[in-house]
Amino acid sequence: MDQSKLDTELAEALLDFPVLDIWDDIPAVRAHVDEIADAIQLNQGTSDGVSTSDHLIPGPEGAPWVSVRVYRPKDGGASLPALLWMHGGGYVLGSLQGDDYLVRCLVEQVRCIVVSVDYRLAPEHPFPGPLEDCYAALLWLAGHADALGVDPTRLAIGGLSAGGGLAAGLAILARDRATVKIMFQMLLCPMIDDRNITASSHAVMDPRLWNRESNKRGWAAYLGDLYGTKSIPACAAVSRAENLNDLPPAYIPVGSLDLFLDENIKYANGLNKASVPADLQVFPGGFHAFEFVVPTARVSKLAMTMHYEKLRAAFGL
Repeated sequence: MDQSKLDTELAEALLDFPVLDIWDDIPAVRAHVDEIADAIQLNQGTSDGVSTSDHLIPGPEGAPWVSVRVYRPKDGGASLPALLWMHGGGYVLGSLQGDDYLVRCLVEQVRCIVVSVDYRLAPEHPFPGPLEDCYAALLWLAGHADALGVDPTRLAIGGLSAGGGLAAGLAILARDRATVKIMFQMLLCPMIDDRNITASSHAVMDPRLWNRESNKRGWAAYLGDLYGTKSIPACAAVSRAENLNDLPPAYIPVGSLDLFLDENIKYANGLNKASVPADLQVFPGGFHAFEFVVPTARVSKLAMTMHYEKLRAAFGL
């Protein structure tokens, strides 16, 4: 990564980033990441304008039940649009609780309902387990739309990084199974190509960021025995998809210095060629998930404002 091209505020913040060895002790790192998220929430406080309720819902056949959290604006009224949200973490980290503050802000700004999914994590639970958990949550959301006060014609899916990859895979899965009609996908710097063959996937080696080595190991954990083979389904790594027809419109934002830049551009172009509207936004000087890890930077505030605006527009709000 050419650090001279980094946004000035992001470059300054990066100086204080720790080097975290994810792979030495994954459970310990998961706990540490959750502690950081809890500290951020304690610092920022929680909104009085958002209510939440936790639910255990039926998971895939033969699998454990899935935890979801439903967020709603307290004064939002009935028949609101809804977003099914998948957290990030390279398929191996992250949690529903870890994204709590992020989702609360989204609900406040967009004025929609969000259902956040605590899907199982790799390597303990490789594909298709995490994706099937998200699919189970999508079926539950659609099936309980009336009880949740959700407009069933305005169901969107979204996620950050690996969560964006899961959302993109979920769109393909729902299309192929002809079940729930999804009207929009919000794919924030999605992790979608297991092959690591693009120029941008070679460009980021900085151990303070999600880099090439972490990406390879994250994909190996998620795909398990499928990793490195030619038998990887499109819903597992959507960059491999040959049929992109009849998918929901997509919003795909990414930083110009994100290792996912090239695969995100290629996917957006593929969607557009398949007559699926794909709104690609590249933020100059941004590294992976910059707007969430350095939220005070001007480019981060610009990105978050755009994320909210795009989702509001998709919902017709």
